Amino acid sequence: MTGAFRADGAPLGLEEYRRAGGYEALRKALTELSTADVITMVSDSGLRGRGGAGYATGRKWSFTRSGPDVPQPKYVACNADEMEPGCFKDRILMEGNPHLLLEGMALAAWATQSSVAYVFIRGEYHAPAAAVRRAIDEAYAANLLGEGIMGSDFGLQVYVHMSAGRYLCGEASAMLTALEGGRAIPRFRPPHMASAGLWAKPTIVNNVETLCCVPPIVLHGVDWWKALARTEEGGTKIFTVAGKVKRPGAWELPVGTTMREVIEEHAGGMRQDARLRAVVPGGASSSLVAAADIDVPMDFDHMQRIGSRLGTATMVVVDDQVCPVALLLNMQEFFARESCGWCTPCREGLPWVANTLEAIEDGRGEEGDLQVLADHVRLIKMSATFCALAPGAMEPLRGALQYFRDDFDRHVREKRCPWKATEAAVTR
Repeated sequence: MTGAFRADGAPLGLEEYRRAGGYEALRKALTELSTADVITMVSDSGLRGRGGAGYATGRKWSFTRSGPDVPQPKYVACNADEMEPGCFKDRILMEGNPHLLLEGMALAAWATQSSVAYVFIRGEYHAPAAAVRRAIDEAYAANLLGEGIMGSDFGLQVYVHMSAGRYLCGEASAMLTALEGGRAIPRFRPPHMASAGLWAKPTIVNNVETLCCVPPIVLHGVDWWKALARTEEGGTKIFTVAGKVKRPGAWELPVGTTMREVIEEHAGGMRQDARLRAVVPGGASSSLVAAADIDVPMDFDHMQRIGSRLGTATMVVVDDQVCPVALLLNMQEFFARESCGWCTPCREGLPWVANTLEAIEDGRGEEGDLQVLADHVRLIKMSATFCALAPGAMEPLRGALQYFRDDFDRHVREKRCPWKATEAAVTR
């Protein structure tokens, strides 16, 4: 991506960012390109949302209403809530290079002719919020935000809004409701946000990483961006790895890099005391991938073919010392706690799943419990809920029932958790 990062981890200042080519994409857009040109470039680049859903970014922008009769102002909302368990890539971007985000937001605003933008940041992200606020002040002082940007007739006001601290605030429509001061619950659609979003005005919502991809696309062109990738989807992606690897961390790599390369080369492979069993590839709401399948290229299409999804590409490795039932219980307790309660499958179904897993883990499981879990996986789906929270929660459970069925059966059959029994024997 355009720009650089300081070795000491401190936020890149405006002058450092500009020396690395920062804000040249915005200058190019304002002086050489029309709004339609920018949307076409982003569309042709194949850029898909880096926040999890993978929706085509240029297509989303093209739906934004335009013309003299469109209600004003129009809005750009940056989703920086990042409460998906295991995710921290957006934090790195905001802390390390906040001007890259601001330039991406300005380009999105120019393309959609929006005049107001919000950065909706997770409430616990104090350092990223401070870095973004500093960058906003620098950009205003340099005429890179505000009225008449770079001497043009385009203006953009940017504000930081700290989240109330709920996972559902990351759902796009719930985020807009929270921005308006309401309870974070998903909205009925239609109308879609591109027509009636924030305060019923046309609004586009993009993730931090998605917006950070826009400046290099506009500056260097579509062909350059596509050539960076190893598959047809184009560009780069931030991949992160957590768990029992030798070097947990985050790396910007070509789209299409395999899980094996990320885990074994960049993360240093598994620690000597651990053997890889599976990977949660795209945040906690993605289906597990078996260790035998980690040679798959990590892009949206290839991950879908093996029954999972790229999501946020924040990988959590599952090793042979982790009880899969306990792992799923931890995930489901999180999702059940974070439900807004707006729809029955989520409000009632997720606690039921968590309670069933708790019983299995504690040695109180019964033969019919696994069928109960499978029924929830089958019934809790997008067509039955207001948003993707509950269906997303079912994805890791679906994968666990597929790959770790013997472990679940053993819990029920032996009326205990084998991992806890092993730990007790070791401590004795």
